[in-house]
Amino acid sequence: MTDRITANPKILGGKPIVQGTRLSVEFILELLASDVPEEDILEDYPHLTREDIHACLKYAARSCKNEVYVELEPVSA
Repeated sequence: MTDRITANPKILGGKPIVQGTRLSVEFILELLASDVPEEDILEDYPHLTREDIHACLKYAARSCKNEVYVELEPVSA
């Protein structure tokens, strides 16, 4: 993990979080995916930094590397 992302089994069930917060990487990514601008996230969560948000994106990108993707065929009803 990065120096800004951590996981602790006692916090949010071990989900990766922004260090020093109870905000999960998943939550930040969901905000970004919902088109919430970085500026709005920083305003709503003043203890976050732009670097924290970018660390979440880096964590997500790294977690997708070396994955095996299997193409699924549609199931007919």
